[in-house]
Amino acid sequence: MAETSRPAGPAILAQNQYGKAENRVVRITRDGATHHIKDLNVSVTLSGDMDDVHYSGSNAHVLPTDTTKNTVYAFAKRYGIESAEQFGIHLARHFVTSQEAIRTARIRIEEYAWDRIGAEDGGHSFVRKGQEVRLSQVFYDGTSWQVVSGLGDLVVLNSTDSEFWGYAKDEYTTLPEAYDRVLATEVNARWRYGWTGEADAPDWDASYAATRRHLLEAFAGTYSYSLQQTLYEMGARVIGERAEIDEIRLSLPNKHHFLADLTPFGLTNDNEVYLAADRPYGLIEATVLREGREAAIPVDLTNL
Repeated sequence: MAETSRPAGPAILAQNQYGKAENRVVRITRDGATHHIKDLNVSVTLSGDMDDVHYSGSNAHVLPTDTTKNTVYAFAKRYGIESAEQFGIHLARHFVTSQEAIRTARIRIEEYAWDRIGAEDGGHSFVRKGQEVRLSQVFYDGTSWQVVSGLGDLVVLNSTDSEFWGYAKDEYTTLPEAYDRVLATEVNARWRYGWTGEADAPDWDASYAATRRHLLEAFAGTYSYSLQQTLYEMGARVIGERAEIDEIRLSLPNKHHFLADLTPFGLTNDNEVYLAADRPYGLIEATVLREGREAAIPVDLTNL
């Protein structure tokens, strides 16, 4: 491509990207009387040879964001939606290989689950699940792939088997030690696959379901002396049980449950009545890696 001339002055263009955010697409597959729903929120981010449009306003290398939106819907028809990850792979490959100016594509997907009403194995009536949101991000630069999956807003609680004591104290410490407490959190997790595009891809849906199950089983099965310990056990369980995953990052806000003071009413509170406080909250975060791998998931999960 021709070299782009920039205006005179000390300013130069640095990292830049563009795309169409939050394309809501619902794909209904009709298998006779049995219907299946895939409900996605797809965001497309593209980057590459975009100096001209910033320096001079020339749109010669710009694929309109409206086109990227249309591609999402067309691909939902053309390829169906086998899984969020596979759908993102189709889109990322298309944008990078079909437009010379586009060098990288990042596809972020939220998936919303639906349960059947009535017949479990058939029918056409559904109710939106009130649990977690499934997340996926696919990055492709023409030669290498990175697939990061995850979930958010999955609220869990252990009503016992949790303690918190023996911590550091100073003149501002007022928190009483707890030897039997409620432990609750909202699981936000991202895990990175070792898949590079060369070997067969994992079964994305099966991997998601198994990873979710391991996270929940580790949370429920850990006698916890700190939320940090529980977090590590959750991450280590996934790394130990899912060979296709190289890294997992967990962000666990502590959903504090404080014993309500019932003494003004002449009542004893024997770990029965709690005040559920939504803020402020402790925020525990960490990455668990497969030995020999390097971390690649950003510390800040806000835009991942």
